[in-house]
Amino acid sequence: MVRTLLKSKIHRIKITGADLHYEGSLTLDEAIMEAANLVPFEKIEIYNVNNGNRFSTYVIPGVRYGGECILNGAAARLGHYGDIIIIASYAQVSDKELSNFHIDLVYIDEKDNTIKEHKKVKAISNVEV
Repeated sequence: MVRTLLKSKIHRIKITGADLHYEGSLTLDEAIMEAANLVPFEKIEIYNVNNGNRFSTYVIPGVRYGGECILNGAAARLGHYGDIIIIASYAQVSDKELSNFHIDLVYIDEKDNTIKEHKKVKAISNVEV
């Protein structure tokens, strides 16, 4: 069996800009992408804490340590400067992979969009396969 599990979560990052006329995507600080184990053009889910919008796009790297979190293209209509969002990425994991699968949880300092804490959490323990 293959299951869909949370792979990466960036918790409570502020939107720092929006560019409606850009091709699409979310521009994200490269250091935050790296901590969250996200690669350029990876599909992500965005959950806007301020307005309840939930949508999918892909991520592209921004300036490392710049704190960027910019909604691009159509996504720019789904959030505003200063909104708090959660970014999630999921992975397909086979039952044989479950016991070794880890989730990257990145908690953001809301004052300056820097990494406050990074945890690598084992998804499931004591799994019988």
